[in-house]
Amino acid sequence: MPNALNIPGLQVFERGWLSANNILLTDAASSTLVDSGYVTHQDQTLMLIQKALGDRQLDRLVNTHLHSDHCGGNALLQRTYPQLNTLIPPGESKAVAAWDAEALSYDATGQVCPRFGFSDVLHAGQTLRMANLDWQVMSAPGHDPHSVILFEPQHRILMSADALWANGFGVVFPEMEGIAAFEEVANTLDLIESLHPLWVIPGHGSVFQEVDAALANARHKLDGFVQNPAKHAKYGAKVLLKYKLLELHQIEQDKFIDWASKVRYFQILHRTYSAGSPITDWVMLMLKDLERSQALEFQGHMLVNV
Repeated sequence: MPNALNIPGLQVFERGWLSANNILLTDAASSTLVDSGYVTHQDQTLMLIQKALGDRQLDRLVNTHLHSDHCGGNALLQRTYPQLNTLIPPGESKAVAAWDAEALSYDATGQVCPRFGFSDVLHAGQTLRMANLDWQVMSAPGHDPHSVILFEPQHRILMSADALWANGFGVVFPEMEGIAAFEEVANTLDLIESLHPLWVIPGHGSVFQEVDAALANARHKLDGFVQNPAKHAKYGAKVLLKYKLLELHQIEQDKFIDWASKVRYFQILHRTYSAGSPITDWVMLMLKDLERSQALEFQGHMLVNV
């Protein structure tokens, strides 16, 4: 996308919702990519990077958090650039080193992420020099307990990952496992407000400046979830179903329901909020909701993403 920020060396590759946005930052000293998208888009991610860098190497890869849509391209980038220095959020190093796909949420969500390595971990309070600017690393738990955001105070630019979008924020995954995290979301929103960013580069969607409106929208959505946790559970289930359909494009209805019935997050949500009915019926209710919102279509025995 055009560099609306007009910051030399900073490029934002706005991706579809299956992949997180990629942010490329270059200067004379180094080149850094923040987040690498989903695995099924990894070839496109590499193409975007190679086209932007030309003959230059990619020196550093930074992950705001390790959900599959933010790090699914890591492995390919590490193979392509063997000297790549990869920085991951704190608290994830043991799971990555052992490649514990359950702890990293990939098994629990039914998503895919090729194994990758890392060079070091990010720390709150750390400063990264990227595109001739100093970016402050800040903890941003809520959506993910280990997530970080990156703030550049001179121009007041925030890379918010999934802590804040123009229309809300990411599913609060700890809550889906029965771990209280809505307060952490609220605290992260307060942190973002205290930074007074002029520009926000979100994990998904376009770069935006309407920060007050985005924060108000996010807090309104959060209040609804706090008052009615079942609403958040239903939202999270539909997000995961839609995400898988984005990946698959279309699939036999029975096969998809069978897949969902075996995914741990769906099992937890069903057990917590709808244990009186079979999980297959509960999944179908979620799919019917997605159909009503025109997020999918039933075409005979097939489910089709729209």
